[in-house]
Amino acid sequence: MRCVLGLFEGVVTGAADGYARMMEKPACTLLHLGPGFANGLANLHNASRAHVPMVNLIGQHPNYHLRHNTPLTSDIEAIARPYSKWLRTASSAQQVGRDSIEAIVASRNASGQIATLIVPADVAWSEGGVVAEWSSSPKSALPSTSVIERSADMLRSGLRTAILLSGRALYGQGLAAAGRIAASTGAKLFAPYPLVRLERGAGSVPVERMQYVLEQAIEQLKEFRQLILVAAESPVAYFAYPGKDSVMTSPECEIHALATSEEDSVGALDAIEAALSIRRARPTGERRNRPSLPNGQITLPGLAATVGALLPENAIVVDESMTSGRGMMAATKGSPPHDWLGNTGGSIGIALPLAVGAAVACPERSVLCLTADGSAMYTLQALWTMAREGLKVTTVVFANRDYAVLKREFSYLGVGDAGRRALDMFEIGRPDLDWVNLSKGMGVPGTRVTTLEGFAKALQEGFESGGPSLIEVLL
Repeated sequence: MRCVLGLFEGVVTGAADGYARMMEKPACTLLHLGPGFANGLANLHNASRAHVPMVNLIGQHPNYHLRHNTPLTSDIEAIARPYSKWLRTASSAQQVGRDSIEAIVASRNASGQIATLIVPADVAWSEGGVVAEWSSSPKSALPSTSVIERSADMLRSGLRTAILLSGRALYGQGLAAAGRIAASTGAKLFAPYPLVRLERGAGSVPVERMQYVLEQAIEQLKEFRQLILVAAESPVAYFAYPGKDSVMTSPECEIHALATSEEDSVGALDAIEAALSIRRARPTGERRNRPSLPNGQITLPGLAATVGALLPENAIVVDESMTSGRGMMAATKGSPPHDWLGNTGGSIGIALPLAVGAAVACPERSVLCLTADGSAMYTLQALWTMAREGLKVTTVVFANRDYAVLKREFSYLGVGDAGRRALDMFEIGRPDLDWVNLSKGMGVPGTRVTTLEGFAKALQEGFESGGPSLIEVLL
């Protein structure tokens, strides 16, 4: 095992998520008692929504010490249960080897899930441990024949049809099969806004990401009379709004689940191909069409165009730029092939740790981390791990000195403009965060840019450096 140290448990759980997304196998977190595990819960929430494999190993007091109710004593099982599909407290040194194997196997079940093993100290240090035999991981089941046949009938019907893909259906063999189905039937492919991993760029199968804003998403889907779900949930708004329906599809749209997140989505797409007798011709991919490098003052379209112009081939983009990065995907669709990772659970502070995990999993690839000043403050300790491990991560911090997404959500409530006291809760100036010095203090070279030329120079230098760097973009 390779040990990677994090200075905060939220970094550790987020990094394990990023590793699992790229490697399709679990990382193991090592956390200290209940409070340490609780510190990692926000990014465990994101990981659980991503259906990634992960094993949490949590220390516990010796059984005979628990009766003293010492300060760190807590009900770890109660804390862990909401985010652990498999949960066990080891009871003996003789059995803990078998417990460990079962935790790993459980994490790799179906589409991936979180397994948590709690190990009391006396179980860990006592004599009698046994190395257990490996057990093979169970395979995901295919959907029923009737479900597959219904999906094929929908695709034959001639009605305007969308296919919403998630999980393994958004890269590799799954995406290739979905592309052939779309090319043959005229269906349009979508990814959820909270996407796990999307293979994209020049030559890749075109997939449109769902919009975050409710009205924009409704506009995206209004023409479709059929929606087929592949390891995805029906699209709905993140939040409820007064007087508005949360559902994004038209009332006339029939929604049908081809495969749940627990089923074999890739096999289901292969079965649809067979049912439709689709020839395995390669569908038309995205054209290679990079934007020209812009210049002048910082603008959001200019930043997106710069990234599109300079993104290296086979890069991994980690995206938590909810407001400032809205145009990034459109500007990079014709860039060289790359993977795109998103925030799957809405709990902010995932970008920096996710980038750590992706870089550990794929050390030969450049990682571009797009984040904002507010969300990055949740887990800025990840920068220290990037420096310690020499990870090829270029982090871009969009410093708008706002919780801009909160301002936008407040405006949807229809209660008028926010007063000064409310605005104070949305704005993070006074004092302004200094990301260059914060980054340098963590061992990562940082620079602040105020022009598009400066941003392009810093971005290119970051990609070529072979190690971590940070760019603060003042907005």
